[in-house]
Amino acid sequence: MRAPKSNFFFQSVRFIQGRLSARQFLFLASVVIGLSMGLAAIVLKTFVHWVFVIATFNKGANFNYYYLFLPLLGILFTQLVVRYFFKGRLRKGVGFVHESVANKSGIIPREHMYGHIVTSSLTVGLGGSAGLEAPIALTGAAFGSNFAQRYQLSYKDRILLIACGAAAGIGAAFNAPIAGVLFAIEVLLLDISISAFIPLIISAATGALVSNIILHGDILLNFKATQDFNYSNLPFYLLLGLFTGTVAVYHSRFFTRVEHYFRDREFGILQKSVLGGSALAALIFVFPTLFGEGYESIRWLADNQAGNVIEGSVLERFGRNEWVLLIFVGFVMIFKALATGITLGSGGNGGNFAPSLFVGAYAGFFLSRFFNLLDFKLPESNFTLVGMAGILSGVYHAPLTAIFLIAEITGGYNLMIPLMIVSSISYAMSRYFEPYSMDVKELAKSGRAFTGDRDQTILASMKVYTILETGLPSVRPDDSLDILIQKISEGKRNIFPVLNDYGKLEGIILLDSIRAVIFDREPNQALKVRDLMVQPPALVSSNDSLDEVMKKFDKTGAWNLPVVDQGMYQGFVSKSAIFNSYRNKLRDSSFDY
Repeated sequence: MRAPKSNFFFQSVRFIQGRLSARQFLFLASVVIGLSMGLAAIVLKTFVHWVFVIATFNKGANFNYYYLFLPLLGILFTQLVVRYFFKGRLRKGVGFVHESVANKSGIIPREHMYGHIVTSSLTVGLGGSAGLEAPIALTGAAFGSNFAQRYQLSYKDRILLIACGAAAGIGAAFNAPIAGVLFAIEVLLLDISISAFIPLIISAATGALVSNIILHGDILLNFKATQDFNYSNLPFYLLLGLFTGTVAVYHSRFFTRVEHYFRDREFGILQKSVLGGSALAALIFVFPTLFGEGYESIRWLADNQAGNVIEGSVLERFGRNEWVLLIFVGFVMIFKALATGITLGSGGNGGNFAPSLFVGAYAGFFLSRFFNLLDFKLPESNFTLVGMAGILSGVYHAPLTAIFLIAEITGGYNLMIPLMIVSSISYAMSRYFEPYSMDVKELAKSGRAFTGDRDQTILASMKVYTILETGLPSVRPDDSLDILIQKISEGKRNIFPVLNDYGKLEGIILLDSIRAVIFDREPNQALKVRDLMVQPPALVSSNDSLDEVMKKFDKTGAWNLPVVDQGMYQGFVSKSAIFNSYRNKLRDSSFDY
């Protein structure tokens, strides 16, 4: 019986692996992942296109009111696929990658290699107000993780290939390999050496090349013409940085509240779909550009065709009034967070990358058009593009990604100076009010994901049970001094738990504090353990994060703390054990090749 072709492929790669050094095979893996993600980006774009064409009977050029029902169907179909095909195991958002890296050694389930392509296509293709970039980055991360698992690569290689997959996905989606590399570093928060850049660059460049060759430049978002930067407009770019920073904080907070509101409703699939779809339909009825990703309306703003954004709206007949158009653009900018929160909270799949670019474009246009109506002469196209970098930088805390993404999709670096100014100001403002980026805020606060602080990142990946010491001799409260001395002679530590008959912790014995009693036993012969024990300065739960445990050590000055769950003694955790584990994690997570 002949072996399946897939097995032949894997056996061939395994054969090659045996004849290459670890570094050489890593380069080969980065090429394979880049090719895979280039093709995945093509499949995703094509699938979304045909979902929309079929749903609209190939009449997508003109907005029709029956489109209002499509987001409801997209959310419903997405939930059904996730529930019955993926058994509810498909996780959304870049934060899932952080959690996987921090808590599961970079193990991402196989279904994430294709599940996000299917579900995000249904959501966005049928008009859900979300983006495809987070799903493609998640798909790439899953490719990298499963490739590393298949060929039994080390932990640090597995994490690096996860980053390669995400970089290739973003690079292929936008034909922006530099932005893809920076996305992997800034958003996934990897601390890597210069030499580890090579696999990232190979993957991102390969993904972008494959996508560009097959799609012939028809990528998600691209612009070819911008006006030169005029230094006299510098004060307005400074103002744009402050404005986009403010809007970024608003978008992050309001989106999170809306998503949680819909996500936490105790409704069935149909009820949640109807609730979310109806709310989204009402928004799209008034603001049609909230339908889908909205990249076409970004092009209108950047190409000085702003009047198109109000077409199909109930306010279309007022579109010739410049102030009405400005107010309309402002409301769209504000309500995008609501539309995206409804889409994802009610069960759709997608991300906030495209909504961030959408809001940024509208913010940049709004500010420049406002001053132009006051007889200034600002380049609205440039402000639209730079505004995208401002919001992306503020929402994702990724200023370099934002700068180079816009520079690459515009085909030049004419706007590098305003991009740097606006992105850095927006990032600084957002970071001041929101210490964590939107995708990882909840996980970071609970210790379940990596953060920009490397110490906290490593501590997040460590668990109490992995460093728990359970072999310490214990004594009971009513034990005599002789029994205690015998236990001390049997043990190798200077701390002993005092347990009752049910295994509950009553206190601890510290050898240093009873040394005088031991050497002068006769006058103290009647003493019991309960007379000598003290209460521990703090208790640790096995559910505590190591960051919380270290704070308890710092606050109490102790070197050993008991671990107690629901009153039951589990063991001790020591500061020295945490330091040793930390050093090992630091060595294993160093991407130095």
